[in-house]
Amino acid sequence: MPIVPSLLDTDLYKFTMWQAMLHRHPQTQAEYRFACRNATAYPLAKLIDDVNAELDHLCSLRFAKDELEYLGQLRYIKSDFVDFLRLFQFQRDFIRVQATPEGGLSIEAHGPQVHVMGFEIHVLAIVNELYFRRLAQPDTLTEGRRRLQAKIAQLQTLASGPVLAHPFELSDFGLRRRFSAAWQHEVVATLTAQAAQWFKGTSSVLLAKQLGIAPLGTMAHEYMQSYQSLGVRLRDFQKSALEDWVQEYRGDLGIALTDTVGMRAFLADFDLYFAKLFDGLRHDSGDPFAWGEQAIAHYRELRINPHTKRLVFSDGLNLDKALALWRHFAPHIQLGFGIGTNLTNDLGLQPLNIVMKLVRANGQPVAKISDTPGKTLCDDETYLAYLRQVFDITDPETTTN
Repeated sequence: MPIVPSLLDTDLYKFTMWQAMLHRHPQTQAEYRFACRNATAYPLAKLIDDVNAELDHLCSLRFAKDELEYLGQLRYIKSDFVDFLRLFQFQRDFIRVQATPEGGLSIEAHGPQVHVMGFEIHVLAIVNELYFRRLAQPDTLTEGRRRLQAKIAQLQTLASGPVLAHPFELSDFGLRRRFSAAWQHEVVATLTAQAAQWFKGTSSVLLAKQLGIAPLGTMAHEYMQSYQSLGVRLRDFQKSALEDWVQEYRGDLGIALTDTVGMRAFLADFDLYFAKLFDGLRHDSGDPFAWGEQAIAHYRELRINPHTKRLVFSDGLNLDKALALWRHFAPHIQLGFGIGTNLTNDLGLQPLNIVMKLVRANGQPVAKISDTPGKTLCDDETYLAYLRQVFDITDPETTTN
């Protein structure tokens, strides 16, 4: 059975960024590149034939009528975007897979951004599932179910615990690094059935449709990074990206991502205008406690009541860390927690730390300067130095990979 059964089997924010780029910058050319950040127990290069076969299948898929109808029922998805998806098909010529000299995988997608940006989540899900098929043991799923039930028991203790100003709300953000599609379905279905008071939805549009739960998502770095190449003054790229998002969604999807060039530089652009228009902020790198305090202080400085805003945490969370953050911040601000790997790939095996990121747009490099050392992404040191200079970023710990 193919790993990707449907083009709907991707994260919601792929569709929302896709629609925004189609409407506002459909001519953008882009390059996306796969990377594995950790050592692997099985050489990824051995997966090449299977990866290519899965990509061949992916490029044969089209959106089904009921899938298009489902997307069209989401109030922020426009009818002309649904019409575009009705005709859409991935083009195999836009993506290639090779072995690296070190025995790893090189996967690159080049082409019009609105035709290649969708590859990312599918590629990551394919590589993950092929890899873990080779590592799984007879008792792997048994261990996964034991760990899942322990999480549910931990959540259920909240029912008799202290009542804070804002509830604990958990979502599944684990599609890209899941053990398998079947396991993600089991995890999300189990949480929906046994922990509905705290489990609020999934980033997987296919699972949301199948299980009748909410599809959830914000924006990703690729959306913000794209604006570094779109003709606006570099110092203004964040403001331009945020303004286009506001105009596209007009009150929906109001969580802004803060760490494309670091929290400090983001807050310098996130003035009263944006702070009132967006519902809240998403954390994806750096110390989450320090980040949350910065965000709350910023709202207070703008004379905005933090209780009317939301912080979403999504950086390498497990349930213990999410609960610690909730106890710390729930007296002050609304919260959401998106857990990925530690929900959909917590079975006792070492997860892969794989990404597929935008590295160039319109022929020029783009970059993310993360608040976490080692997560910065750019293949052009000259451009990276210039970006740091423009935003006065001098953190000596920041490294590239």
